[in-house]
Amino acid sequence: MTHLWVRAESRAHEERIGITPDGAAKLLAAGFTVTVEQSVQRAIPIDGYAAVGCAIAPEGSWTGAPRDAIIFGLKELPDDGTPLPHRHIMFGHAYKGQASGRVLLDRFVAGGGALYDLEYLVDEAGRRVAAFGYWAGYAGAAVSLLAWMAQRDGGICPPVHTYASATAMRDALAAGLGTDSPNALIIGALGRVGTGGADLYEALGMPVTKWDMAETASGGPFPEVLEHDIFLNCILARDGTPVFVPLSAKTAERRLSVVGDIACDPQSDFSPIKVYDLETTWAAPVLRAHDAPPLDVMAIDNLPSLLPIESSEDFAGQLIAHLGTLDDLDSGVWGRAKQVFDAATK
Repeated sequence: MTHLWVRAESRAHEERIGITPDGAAKLLAAGFTVTVEQSVQRAIPIDGYAAVGCAIAPEGSWTGAPRDAIIFGLKELPDDGTPLPHRHIMFGHAYKGQASGRVLLDRFVAGGGALYDLEYLVDEAGRRVAAFGYWAGYAGAAVSLLAWMAQRDGGICPPVHTYASATAMRDALAAGLGTDSPNALIIGALGRVGTGGADLYEALGMPVTKWDMAETASGGPFPEVLEHDIFLNCILARDGTPVFVPLSAKTAERRLSVVGDIACDPQSDFSPIKVYDLETTWAAPVLRAHDAPPLDVMAIDNLPSLLPIESSEDFAGQLIAHLGTLDDLDSGVWGRAKQVFDAATK
């Protein structure tokens, strides 16, 4: 019998969860054991999970879960260096040269566990089977626009917070924007992330230039990036990704004043944004890469949690069918994810 243990998120402001009560009920009906930890910050209340028959466990108790339980979370584990003996489903951010990723993989090796990275759950054609992309794009576009408005008013982007809905977020932005209409360039505009960003900006009446693979096939440079007020990068960093914002952009003649690095891999060797090297936070949403004229970079790596209900329900709906195949971890999406882990830990 497969035991899925849904852990609470330990990261501040992380209110999402990867399975809804309805999804948990489907697994229970299929013979799974489902344990859900209590959480002081999760957007979906624990009562719904208890009502469908999930076992409820104290927050953070996954470290004492049965060894055969599969631990399911979204964001990073507590950074305490302890060995990891369980099998974990999560976004590990461990395969693109990140220093923290190597540390995480070493913890799995030391404990004998394994990582099934959500970013590497792919079908036979290599396409991801579940992603938060649309809401990452929507929320990343929102914070980038907040940064632009703060610059317009002579300041820097203030701390951000969750919104009750996408409608509430859009209405708040419209009120702050007024009659202004900055333009934006989105690279990766045909993907889920870029579509989310474009949908928000177009709903606000902003001019949007949409680029994808065809427009970036030359490999650069791309002076057009500097000709827009806001640039949204929606392309995951990987070997061969072109540079969209070189280091020279800081002092170049430009209209560009805000970069929204929604893909957010600043510590990757393949990052296409070279004017910064550290993620930003909810408390400090942008890094000021240059002062005069200002150039701010937004690189929050849990953007969908700004819209925790919608993003959780969307992601959980995409993933539930695959969670139902956890009794066969050696094939399908799970087998492919395990192959990536095995290759990285040889």
